[in-house]
Amino acid sequence: MKNDGSERKTEQKTRKSLPQVLTIAGFDPGGGAGVQADIKTIHANGAYGLAVLTSVTAQNTVEVINSFDLPLESIEAQMRAIFDDFDVAAVKTGMLSSREIVKRISLLLRHLEVRNLVIDPVMISKSGYPLLKPDAVQSIKSDLIPQAALVTPNIHEAEALTGMKVRTITEAEEAAQQMMKLGCQAVLIKGGHLLEAPGSDVLYDGKNTTLLSGVFIKTSSTHGTGCTYASAIATHLALGLPLIEAVRSAKNYVTGAIRHGLSIGHGHGPTDHFYFLNRPSP
Repeated sequence: MKNDGSERKTEQKTRKSLPQVLTIAGFDPGGGAGVQADIKTIHANGAYGLAVLTSVTAQNTVEVINSFDLPLESIEAQMRAIFDDFDVAAVKTGMLSSREIVKRISLLLRHLEVRNLVIDPVMISKSGYPLLKPDAVQSIKSDLIPQAALVTPNIHEAEALTGMKVRTITEAEEAAQQMMKLGCQAVLIKGGHLLEAPGSDVLYDGKNTTLLSGVFIKTSSTHGTGCTYASAIATHLALGLPLIEAVRSAKNYVTGAIRHGLSIGHGHGPTDHFYFLNRPSP
């Protein structure tokens, strides 16, 4: 039977492309944070997720037990493999762990001239395990942040990066302004633990300060919320939204994911990255 190419034409018509978003982060075997949360978030928000693994952690919803950093050569090989083949529209960084990893990633990102770089300066787990070595903080500030379209610290990370106390909206605004001096294009102080307005965030782009009011949802299912928020912002930037709209859309998404958090594990459970799907009742 002669093949007239109709099957190939049908295949080509059904194929489509999506914006590709890269996460550079650690591995969480529980699936609630790290690259797994990022990939789920990217797909849930309408793009195609790519990942470069920096560290493998042993953790669950209760605690981080230990972590192992991948060799720099492996991290670089992953990066080059991604950029040799994919059209990366945005990049999100999470757990980078060591000064050496931060410097290598920073050098590669600069060389590759990445677009829409969102930095989540992950420093410590909810259980108190250090995910960023102390000597790496300066490298985050001097090598990575100057390349960022947006940096998304929570208040504890903002305090570590600025040396300031952050408890109120005014203090969050001042910390954001201080961080802008490091060379980034914008700063989002996540206010989940603000004493004055928990659940509200402060965005500063060098000219304008925007307060993104939110609700504080009392729940234990908050594992990976920082990863999720930053990845959602990167995804919406990749989709072409202006920064303020990308942040608003991401905040709406992560709020819904927290509100529909999953009862999984015995500690800080994961959010539901696909809460909008119609699932059969258990």
